[in-house]
Amino acid sequence: MINHILLVAAREFRQIAATRSFWITLLIVPLAFAAGPLASRITGKSNVETVMLIDQSGDTTGAAIKRQIETNDQRFVLIALARYVQRHDLQRAAPGAVWTRDARWFGDADVDAFVAGGGLKAALAAIAKVSPDDAKGFEPPEADYKIVETPPVIAAASPQAIDGLLEPLLRPADKSGKKPIDYVLLIPRDFGTSPVVRLWANGQPRASFVASLQGVLTGDLRTRFLQANGTAAPTAAAASAIAPAISVTTPPEGSGRERVIVRSILPLASAYILMMSLLLSGSWMLQGAIEERSNKLIETLLACVTPNELMYGKLIGTVAIGLAMVVTWVACGLFAAYATQGDIADLIKPALEPVSSFGSIATIIFFFVAGYLMVSMIFLVIGVMSESMRDAQGFLTPVMMLIVVPFTLLLQSVLSGKGGVFVEAMTWIPLYAPFAVLGRLGSGIPTWQVLGTGAVLVLFIIGEVILLGRVFRANLLGTGARPSLKAIIAMMRPGA
Repeated sequence: MINHILLVAAREFRQIAATRSFWITLLIVPLAFAAGPLASRITGKSNVETVMLIDQSGDTTGAAIKRQIETNDQRFVLIALARYVQRHDLQRAAPGAVWTRDARWFGDADVDAFVAGGGLKAALAAIAKVSPDDAKGFEPPEADYKIVETPPVIAAASPQAIDGLLEPLLRPADKSGKKPIDYVLLIPRDFGTSPVVRLWANGQPRASFVASLQGVLTGDLRTRFLQANGTAAPTAAAASAIAPAISVTTPPEGSGRERVIVRSILPLASAYILMMSLLLSGSWMLQGAIEERSNKLIETLLACVTPNELMYGKLIGTVAIGLAMVVTWVACGLFAAYATQGDIADLIKPALEPVSSFGSIATIIFFFVAGYLMVSMIFLVIGVMSESMRDAQGFLTPVMMLIVVPFTLLLQSVLSGKGGVFVEAMTWIPLYAPFAVLGRLGSGIPTWQVLGTGAVLVLFIIGEVILLGRVFRANLLGTGARPSLKAIIAMMRPGA
């Protein structure tokens, strides 16, 4: 009996593996890993916004705004570098440097110290001494703003003429020409006496940009006010620069809300891959079963094996096809994590840590296989009850809706961190248990629930194989109209 089941499983595996659609599907994920970073670089659109500063008040205010923009850009470089150093355990490159701290936010003093120490260039040189590959792997974030040169004719223009001169720069008539200027800031000659400045924007300005401008301009106005009222210039400047030093404490990378997201990446990916591979391999098995019925191959097969051997062999062959796809995709993911550099590797490596224990791995494997057996049995029975793919659609459409819609809601609930009664309930419904348990591994699921729902799932699969096995045997050689739901239920009875 075992030999016959394995022969049927091997035949089913070879039959599906010989199709072009199988190999195209198998290569989708590896090609995505390979082409994703390249495509993002080729098609990626720069988000850098250009800023033109026109300072007619004496150049000090414009210089302060330019300095603040550069400081903000360096701040985000420093934050990204500190995260990268922490993620790759590179603190030994420069133990006393500001970019080896665990802080997730850096004040202006930290940024000034970073720039004074040589900035990113000096930091990468220090990293290269301990890990050359990591130094090459870091990609700094793109700057938010770029200061562009102000044409002399605009810098000297009167307030009445400047609107007309700026219009071709903000909204050029030739759309294929130079990129339009995003912001133009005019600081008039009477700034200080009057608090009014002008800002032209090529669209809705960023709130962060306006807030940064307000901070610099407010400090400048205070300095001018204090000086006008007899305060010495150094004292006035120091008073205007007084600001609270907020010490920001945040969870280390991979903890807090971010911890839930990072830990959920692989479990949710496992649930999604289970869903996709089930639908693909199940449809191939369904199509194969229909072709065998229409070509009268079932009779030939039943001359060599029993109906039960045929059913178990097809199930094992389909599970083997699905697991072959999953193993290939997982291998590609591990290769991307440990043999490559870049964003994909930085994303996958932390995500692997929460599921590296034996219990987590065993849970993933068990619910993967159980989910495959459960859903594949449904596809197999639909295949033997259908004379054509058109007939199969009548059964397949409601089954797909029954599985996919709650699965989509489950993913949204887990990602949003809501969980609640809906996710708890899905954990105990056998049809959704594999997806719910895999999805909840990242946010945490009690061991007793894993064991309990696993036991329920095993009992459900045993009952499913017994009941649907009767439907399978009853329809192997059947012909005629598609059976009704009442007829299918009748086939499940013993001796039917």
